[in-house]
Amino acid sequence: MFKEIHNNRRGFLATAAAGVVAAQFAAMSPAHAGAAFQLGPVRQIKAGVLDVGYFEAGPIDGPPVLLLHGFPYSVDSFAEVAPMLAARGARVIVPYLRGHGTTRFVDSATPRSGQQAAIGVDVIALMDALKLDRAVLAGYDWGGRAACVAAALWPERVSGLVSVNSYLVQDIAKASLPVAPSVESGIWYQHYFLSERGRAGLVANRREIARTIWLRNSPNWRFDEATLARHVAAFDNPDYVDVVIHSYRHRLGAADGYAAYAEVERRLAALPTIAVPTITLDGKADGVVPATDGKATAAKFTGPRSHRVVEGAGHNLPEEAPKEFAEATWELLSARRAG
Repeated sequence: MFKEIHNNRRGFLATAAAGVVAAQFAAMSPAHAGAAFQLGPVRQIKAGVLDVGYFEAGPIDGPPVLLLHGFPYSVDSFAEVAPMLAARGARVIVPYLRGHGTTRFVDSATPRSGQQAAIGVDVIALMDALKLDRAVLAGYDWGGRAACVAAALWPERVSGLVSVNSYLVQDIAKASLPVAPSVESGIWYQHYFLSERGRAGLVANRREIARTIWLRNSPNWRFDEATLARHVAAFDNPDYVDVVIHSYRHRLGAADGYAAYAEVERRLAALPTIAVPTITLDGKADGVVPATDGKATAAKFTGPRSHRVVEGAGHNLPEEAPKEFAEATWELLSARRAG
C-alpha cells in the first residue's frame, strides 16, 4: 500500500545541509558539539504533568511527526533523521521523554512513574499542547512503546506508526514467564534494577551502564566517546533514576502502577490491536531482540502494515540506519499529505 522511496543517504544529507534546515539545527549547546547534525535550540512546553523539552524543525504547516527515543538513549538518536524529514517538508518534533534532558514534572508531588501507560499518555498530552490533531509517531524501545500505546488507544490521533521491534505493548500479566536465555542475558539490567543495589548502580554508573547496554544491543555500531557523552548528558535529570527504576519494576510485576494510569493500564492489559497504517522495522544485527519476519505479531496490526528487516542495524536503529528509518517515516508522512 505504501509507495517505496529510493532516495539514497547522500541525497538526503545534501538536502538537509542546505538553507533553513541547517540553520534550525545549528549548534546551540555544548552537549551536542561534534554531532553529525546538531539539534537546537531546545524548546519547553507544558503538556499534562510535564514541562516537556523538545526540538523542532521544518515548516509549521508540514505533516507532523513525533520522533520518540528509547532507553538508555536520547534525542540524539534522531540527529540525522530529523533534518532528512524536515528537508522534505515535514514538521519534525523530537521530545525528551519523562526523566530525560530538560523535561521536568510540573508538580513535585507527581509520582515519577515510568510505566507504559504514562509514556503513552505523555505523547497525547504533548500533541494536545502543540495543538496537533493527528501526527505520525515514530520510535524505538521506550519511544516505540509510547507510540504503540498511543496508536492502539487513540487511533484517531495517529495518522501513521513506525515502530522498531513491532508491537511493543507490554503483557504485564505474563511478566514472570521466562524468555530464551539468550534474550534474558541481554536484559540483565532489567533484573538488576529490581534491587536496591541496581538503583544505587544506576545513580553511580549511568554512563557505564549505557555503554554496556549499547555494546550488547548494537554489536555492529562503532560509536565513539563523544556520541556516548551526548546521550548521557540527557540522563543528568533529577527524575531519571526514579522513572527508569519504576519502568522496569512495573513491567516485571515488581511495582504497582499509579492510580492516575489505572484505566489506561486496564485497557492495555487486553493487548489492543493497532489499526493505523504502520511500518515495523527490525535491525538484523540487534543483539538483544532478534529480527523476525513480522508474522508473530501480524494479528496485532489490523490496518495496513509493512514489515522490514534492516541489514547491519542494531537496537538503536534510527541512529545506526538513519536513511532507512527516515524513508519509512516519510512514506507514512507523504501518504498523509497525499490524502
